[in-house]
This record gives sequence, C-alpha cells and structure tokens, in this order.
Amino acid sequence: MSTDRLDLGAAAWRRSSYSNGQGGECVEVADGYPGVVPVRDSKAPEGPALVVAAGAWQAFIDSL
Repeated sequence: MSTDRLDLGAAAWRRSSYSNGQGGECVEVADGYPGVVPVRDSKAPEGPALVVAAGAWQAFIDSL
C-alpha cells in the first residue's frame, strides 16, 4: 500500500445537481485526478477527504 498523499490543495470541488440550495447534506467531488475520485463533506470543506478508486466510485454511482 502506498503512503503517498494526494495534494488536493488546488482541487476544484463540485456538488451534485441534487444538492439543496442551502449547502447542507451534500458531498462534493473533485475531477482531474486520474484513477481516483476525491470525495468530501460540503459542511466540512477543511476536513478530511476520502479518495476512492475510480472504478469503485463508478460502481457506487451506477448502483444509485
């Protein structure tokens, strides 16, 4: 397992089109990271982010 950290400092985060206008109860994802999808809680943008394998993220989205 790699111990390298992904630098998300310049990430352009986006919310789902299903998010409410108040900004609550949302997750955000960042594009542009080959092979992975960074995911974070919109209520805690300075908090930790999960980095999910792109295939696993696609399987999750497809199951919704």
